[in-house]
Amino acid sequence: MSRLFGNMRQVGIVVRDIEAAMRHWSDVCGVGPWFYTDKLPVTAFTYRGQRHDDIHLSIALANSGDVQLELIQQRCDTPSMYRDFLAAGHEGMQHWSSWPEDYDAVYQRALAAGYTVGQAGESPRGPFVYFWQEGHPGTVIEMAHASPERVRIFDAVRQAAADWDGKDPVRRQWPG
Repeated sequence: MSRLFGNMRQVGIVVRDIEAAMRHWSDVCGVGPWFYTDKLPVTAFTYRGQRHDDIHLSIALANSGDVQLELIQQRCDTPSMYRDFLAAGHEGMQHWSSWPEDYDAVYQRALAAGYTVGQAGESPRGPFVYFWQEGHPGTVIEMAHASPERVRIFDAVRQAAADWDGKDPVRRQWPG
């Protein structure tokens, strides 16, 4: 558990081919089912303090126990930390995420501790932020507000994984 951010709830994996990644994780690793959306509705997206509208991110979510895996494929040229990660020659774990209920308080504590915002945005499930302090590839810290909608969806993803029999490994709509 992070003293500042709380429990690690999610591992964010940036990929070049999300379809291949879902197949690998379900067929080879036995993790699933994956809940996929071609274009996550993100608004108010900022990168390095500049707003960029209409970022196109394909997202897939699955759980392994209590840890959620998030596959991310960016399908546009909008500046982002995902694009930077791939341009640096990386693919794989790009961030880990916590989901605090007291999002604003933790956000302010992080800024006071010297963290700076790399990118941020809003989704129908609430706000999220990625802080710059990476130090090592794959250790960006994301924080997403544990809004009731986010908790409902993420609980459903976790429950689907707990009961998954290996059938229907990719589901092209969010649960619930």
